[in-house]
Amino acid sequence: MEALAVRLSGLDPYVDGAIRIVAFYDTLMRRRVDLPALARASAALAECVAGIRLHGTGRTIRFSPGGTGAADPPAPASSTMPVSLDEEEFGTVWLERPDGPLQLDEVLLERLALAVAAVVERYGPAPTTLADPALVELVISSRSEEPARARALRLLGFAPDRPVRVVAVRSRLPLDRIGALICPGRPVKAAPLGDVGAILATTVDPDRFPAGVRAGIGAAGSPDRCWQEARTALRFTGPREPVRHHADLGALALLAEIPEAVARENADVAAIARLVGDPEDLETLDAYCATGSLRRAADLLHLHHSSVARRVEQIGRALGIDLTAPAGLTRARLALGVWRLLDH
Repeated sequence: MEALAVRLSGLDPYVDGAIRIVAFYDTLMRRRVDLPALARASAALAECVAGIRLHGTGRTIRFSPGGTGAADPPAPASSTMPVSLDEEEFGTVWLERPDGPLQLDEVLLERLALAVAAVVERYGPAPTTLADPALVELVISSRSEEPARARALRLLGFAPDRPVRVVAVRSRLPLDRIGALICPGRPVKAAPLGDVGAILATTVDPDRFPAGVRAGIGAAGSPDRCWQEARTALRFTGPREPVRHHADLGALALLAEIPEAVARENADVAAIARLVGDPEDLETLDAYCATGSLRRAADLLHLHHSSVARRVEQIGRALGIDLTAPAGLTRARLALGVWRLLDH
């Protein structure tokens, strides 16, 4: 192999330079250097400032050619290269060359990016959003002991002194994409657990969930209780409220404690279940229960309020409930909520 390299380098000065760069980084990796050492060596090789940034932690490392930390503010990057692992970008490397990029800068940055990915994978938590389901389950299981839970959190990249929010998700979209959207630029991990996806994040932006996703967000301080709350909140989601916070459910969360057999035997819930065969009636009842007003329900359904009034009257007769009375509307709301829990 070395003989071939020597022959190639004799044919083309560019090849000679590229081979020397590859050998340079191979030597660094055999010495098991860390990220600052990689940035320092790269700056010396390139004879300009070299930088490394990890998106998840916000960590930035910059060194000057003299081997010292580069002064702020940073100069514009003359060339950059993304750092990826398992096809997910998690960082960037760059050079700050005042007179613009040189011919071999792309080769140098490519090798630097590969070296950074190898160092982070070897010594740090996996930077990708998708995580080992076993680790995630260890964090959120009520049967886990606290030392094991704390160790799993550290392995996933979460600081022990920072709270972790838990989200239960149902979606056809990839979990890693959802996690990156709702918690950009901060630690976030996701894993499928049976029929539900679990997302662990330091913060959650509920407005960033993409369309078509159902999500329940827990509120408890401990991850195991937060997961249970997230699962409960997920059961209360629907077309009009695809994302629910457990903290916003209040006393409604008690409905989730009703045994399934008892709920199905309830006359009001059974009557709601019979409406499933008529999606138009079910949608009308849902809009009316959500608004408590014929006119506001008509606005949601894009119908005249008199048409909605006729539908509500017919639905009330089918249910055996006077939906125009406050008590009847409360019964319908509770029955619809319990039916949704059973449907989930």
